[in-house]
Amino acid sequence: MTALSAMAAVLAADVPVDPDRNEARRWAIEELAKPQYAAAQPNWLEQLLDDFLEWLGSLNGDIPGPAPDWTWPLLVSLAVVLLIVAVIVVRPRLNAARKQASAAVFDAESNVDAGTFRKRAAAAAARGDWSTAVVEQFRAIVRSAEDRTVLDPQAGRTADEAAAQLARAFSGSQDRLETAAALFDAVKYGRAASGPEQYESLKSLDAELSTLKPDYLGDPGHRLAVPK
Repeated sequence: MTALSAMAAVLAADVPVDPDRNEARRWAIEELAKPQYAAAQPNWLEQLLDDFLEWLGSLNGDIPGPAPDWTWPLLVSLAVVLLIVAVIVVRPRLNAARKQASAAVFDAESNVDAGTFRKRAAAAAARGDWSTAVVEQFRAIVRSAEDRTVLDPQAGRTADEAAAQLARAFSGSQDRLETAAALFDAVKYGRAASGPEQYESLKSLDAELSTLKPDYLGDPGHRLAVPK
């Protein structure tokens, strides 16, 4: 069974066998109005759905008396087809958005060492610029791992990728690394607020990793430098 036929079967299983006009209209409007479809759909699909819902609304006054037996099964079938189209179009867009949620750790500066990032973080913390302090301190963690050859230098490495690769090398620090990556993305690309507690947590993680010897016992699903 194909993905489309499986999806249609699931949707059809939830549809009354013989819905009346109001029931079919309500079901279609509620389903097609769900935010996951509206959030990512392109303009042409939005217009198609709007036209469809407008047509549904017009049926209340345009069809006198009972509807023909074939009307509502056809209506439900059209709604199922539109839902399938919406899912096919929306899912890749949502997946792309998730992939973009974690962006590159470093900007254009590829030759700055971990010590310089730490100094920048400390200077930002001293003046109360906690967002910069958090960003620079996380970069220090990643660059320190590259300086130690725990990670291969990799252009465009995201915070999520860095955390996953470091968690492979330092298996006991996975939770803290994932939290650190989420904090970096939230502050750098999500404009989230930060404070001294967040900076100190990254500074502590940096100091701890600097003293640990990699064990390479974590999830092996990510590319790492060959241990020396």
